[in-house]
Amino acid sequence: MKYGLCPLSIVPVRASPDDTSELVTQLLYGEHFKVIEHKKKWSKIRLAWDGYEGWVDNKQCFAIAKEMYQTIDKQPAALTADLVDFVVNSQEQLLSVPLGASVHTCKYLKHSYEGQGVSGKMPKENLIETAFLYLNSPYLWGGKTPFGIDCSGFTQMVYRLNGYKLKRDASQQADQGEVFSFIEESEPGDLAFFDNAEGAITHVGIVMKDNYIIHAHGQVRIDRLDHTGIYNAERREHTHKLRVLKRIV
Repeated sequence: MKYGLCPLSIVPVRASPDDTSELVTQLLYGEHFKVIEHKKKWSKIRLAWDGYEGWVDNKQCFAIAKEMYQTIDKQPAALTADLVDFVVNSQEQLLSVPLGASVHTCKYLKHSYEGQGVSGKMPKENLIETAFLYLNSPYLWGGKTPFGIDCSGFTQMVYRLNGYKLKRDASQQADQGEVFSFIEESEPGDLAFFDNAEGAITHVGIVMKDNYIIHAHGQVRIDRLDHTGIYNAERREHTHKLRVLKRIV
């Protein structure tokens, strides 16, 4: 297997070829990828969308030819826009798929999909509306769905559903876009990045109007944003230190 598709709702992508290894990201239904190392039970893959690498269980993958991979790569993406949707497999069985699943590839899996898929670039103001779909989703390191998501998976998926490409990790996303200096200059949909005591960027969230931010911290939640960072009113303390503000769109 040199190229593949994700045939299941959500497939874990791990740091090493072991079921107990760290979850680094997830494959969502219909996502395509390139195999860069193949073992008997595991394959190291590179996701077509963001170039992220990790190990997947071969039993959870569907092999495709290079020509099919290239065809998919040239097609505009169509993603599910509901929290949960369904495709029908070749045995006429329902398969649930999460928000952001790639349904434009279901025909290559011999599956069918009758719902609506979102595609193309949306207006910037649509980013916050999409972000609200993930509100109260539990935090999950490596997660990309409303049933478990991390801070950069959240920003990446919100942008992806609106037709914009972000890299996977917060530190990688911080290298994208244009810097601006003050919160007062921000627009809803801009990104705010936060660092740790060593100065490494470890957190990201989406700026809202009136100095609020929506981000994944314990759960996807809304907090205050000021020049110091994120202020949690319930705990009466700053939880994250602001490093940089970026405009992607």
